[in-house]
Amino acid sequence: MNLAETAALLGLNLTLVLAAMAGLWALSGRREAVGFLDAAWPLGVAALAGVSFLLTDGDPVRRGLLLWLVTLWAVPQAWRRLSTTARTAADRRYEAVAGALADRRGWSRSRVRLLLFFLPQGALAWLTALPVQLGQVDFLPAVGRLGWTGAVLAVAGIALEGVGSLKAAPAVGSAVPAGPVRRWLRRPDYLGDLAVAWGLFLIAAETGAGRASVLGPLFLTWALAHWTATENPRRGRDGG
Repeated sequence: MNLAETAALLGLNLTLVLAAMAGLWALSGRREAVGFLDAAWPLGVAALAGVSFLLTDGDPVRRGLLLWLVTLWAVPQAWRRLSTTARTAADRRYEAVAGALADRRGWSRSRVRLLLFFLPQGALAWLTALPVQLGQVDFLPAVGRLGWTGAVLAVAGIALEGVGSLKAAPAVGSAVPAGPVRRWLRRPDYLGDLAVAWGLFLIAAETGAGRASVLGPLFLTWALAHWTATENPRRGRDGG
């Protein structure tokens, strides 16, 4: 695919994911329970990989690796986030933000949910999914050592995600310092997310278009390092 075709693919994918999020917002109506949105995010990343798979003609091995690995990551993620506990926690978090902004700006809570929750989640899913979109564009080169290393890293990340889901906050000894190090060790699922993101990037990075997708894993690394610090008040108090 040439540059114009690649730009068209990215534009189409962004339009589709934003339309899907707007559709979910419309279906949710005036309900305050929107915790399912956390599950829609990884599924959106996988869906973008699927659309790109159908519309590109890059190396079939690389395209297959990107599609199946991101799907193996996204489906369990979505399933866990649809659990009652996860949805309840997400509902409280979203509703607290929606209430504060609605009061401050005079917006309806429905409008806040669309403009600050649903549409941004779609845009961030598109950004995170850049490797699985751009990595499928070029036919050459074939998957080499870097790509297979990325595949191994992604599989390790998926396995670490499973460990993190079983024990999301393992006990950490007093020898572990407070701060970012402790936070990452307490949440192995964060490390799993990063391993998957950078693994997918390494698969894509063997191609010219794929190297431009580095913004995806960079954003996710920044988001997990900063946003998750305030996601749970308890982690803010105990340093993890």
